[in-house]
Amino acid sequence: MSALLRLLRTGAPAAACLRLGTSAGTGSRRAMALYHTEERGQPCSQNYRLFFKNVTGHYISPFHDIPLKVNSKEENGIPMKKARNDEYENLFNMIVEIPRWTNAKMEIATKEPMNPIKQYVKDGKLRYVANIFPYKGYIWNYGTLPQTWEDPHEKDKSTNCFGDNDPIDVCEIGSKILSCGEVIHVKILGILALIDEGETDWKLIAINVNDPEASKFHDIDDVKKFKPGYLEATLNWFRLYKVPDGKPENQFAFNGEFKNKAFALEVIKSTHQCWKALLMKKCNGGAINCTNVQISDSPFRCTQEEARSLVESVSSSPNKESNEEEQVWHFLGK
Repeated sequence: MSALLRLLRTGAPAAACLRLGTSAGTGSRRAMALYHTEERGQPCSQNYRLFFKNVTGHYISPFHDIPLKVNSKEENGIPMKKARNDEYENLFNMIVEIPRWTNAKMEIATKEPMNPIKQYVKDGKLRYVANIFPYKGYIWNYGTLPQTWEDPHEKDKSTNCFGDNDPIDVCEIGSKILSCGEVIHVKILGILALIDEGETDWKLIAINVNDPEASKFHDIDDVKKFKPGYLEATLNWFRLYKVPDGKPENQFAFNGEFKNKAFALEVIKSTHQCWKALLMKKCNGGAINCTNVQISDSPFRCTQEEARSLVESVSSSPNKESNEEEQVWHFLGK
């Protein structure tokens, strides 16, 4: 029954659940170039967690230990190739949280040790975004840039609003449907300033550098040229996606204007500086968990053994099938 319930979720959730990893259950792994993921718990349940490991098999925090920029001198102890040109000097690592066309709101657990990916829970129920006609789920591969943080105690000069207490979000517009937990290299094209319940919630527009069409895209105007209607759809989606939950339409700074690549890079730089202050304990991080294994001068750094112990301490609570059934019927509008 529980398997059937998971398949019924969100209209086409079989793909959504399968893309969380290679298989359900503790211990399954999926290899990526420099990073691996390890599942704990059952997908589409409140106890599901997706932990990250580096190429040597040690647990890391995707929030803190994966470098922001691709051309870091060293990533996971592996020297990186020299950037080929100016554009490639501005390649960034993106952590995919939500595959395109899926509804489950997956996110980095910023308040948990080692910051695994989990499904967002609200009012005791797993959260799924509604389908806003004519869209199905998220209309891009959605995720975040590591080593960034929108400080809730710092007012953004351009929006006059405080940060939303999360890493900066990314909408990847390439042609491939990616998987939850993938770490990809992206080119930044522009940015949108969403004002979510009075907080600045930046949305970067980016494209996977390995996308077949990536060579066409260099700035925000290229999105208008080669993907006509995509930016308008993005603006409309962010404006309306909370309305089915009984909330008002979202607002935007700059009257909903998408800012260009140069503006976006400055925002990334600012959020990276806020993250540095957070990791050095130079600001109030509140409940944010800053445990890391690779930031040598951070007071929150732990050993590889301590990181493993933290992961192993995660207890898998049994699924409550009756609660799952209630959630599914609620989502289907029954």
